[in-house]
Amino acid sequence: MKRGFIPPIDCLLAFECAARHGSFTRAAEELCLTQGAISKQVRLLETRLEVELFKRVRQRIVLTDAGRLYLHDIRGTLEKMTGATRRVMSFGGSEDVLNLAVLPTFGSRWLAPRLAGFHQQHPSSSFNFSVKLRPFDFEEEPFDGAIHYGSPTWAGAIAEPLFREEVVAVCAPSFLQKHKIQDPLDLAGVMRLHQSTRPDAWQEWFTMMDVEAPNAFQGPRFEQFTMISQAASSGLGVGLIPRFFIEPELETGTLICLFERALQTRSAYYFVYPEHRVIRPVVQAFKDWLMVEAGKKL
Repeated sequence: MKRGFIPPIDCLLAFECAARHGSFTRAAEELCLTQGAISKQVRLLETRLEVELFKRVRQRIVLTDAGRLYLHDIRGTLEKMTGATRRVMSFGGSEDVLNLAVLPTFGSRWLAPRLAGFHQQHPSSSFNFSVKLRPFDFEEEPFDGAIHYGSPTWAGAIAEPLFREEVVAVCAPSFLQKHKIQDPLDLAGVMRLHQSTRPDAWQEWFTMMDVEAPNAFQGPRFEQFTMISQAASSGLGVGLIPRFFIEPELETGTLICLFERALQTRSAYYFVYPEHRVIRPVVQAFKDWLMVEAGKKL
């Protein structure tokens, strides 16, 4: 990397801020500088690049075509630098910081309520969580591990099995009373709530229950199980939801499990991590703790 091609960070920040606000004055206010300082830094950047980034029109500044392209390209880099700085600051002098990628519903409904237990065992530990819905390259992402749902396949990583799902049909007490549901066949004639990434779930459930349901795919679709849980709790319909996601609702009676028989999914949850990261004591400790917690569920 040739240093001569990297402009001073102050100039880049001044340019990005001015472009975002469309004003040197407002950029100066945000960066706690004078308008003259912002203008000077932008001019230095234009001189360095030998490209005009703004057109000065009376009291206004307007991005040139080159300015728009440059803004698009550097904005992501500046955001990554900001994120990297915040992450390293979160260490606070400690080496016991875990950077984990999690699935949103698993993270909020299963993992987060249990983290206090890990912290009690490892009081110097800290966490940074980010949502990742798909596998990624650990060499290019700053994560120590990830929660993965699917098959035990992740390039460049070890996959430790946690558990499979037991998916149950649930609804609100008011919905059950209104529709007098007693038999699996009764669900063929009521509103069913679908998870958009699992379009075949209801068809598989009816097949398991030996029920003919030609309209199994009908019903509203939701991106996440938390949305299905909320919709079912409000009385909209019947949802197929993994039992461990809705343990609090089942305990309080907000949701009722209609039939004890559960649909066993072919996929499972895994804790995946690059082998070289497990040499960190905090990663090893978290993996061991996570396996114990997962075993309690089985």
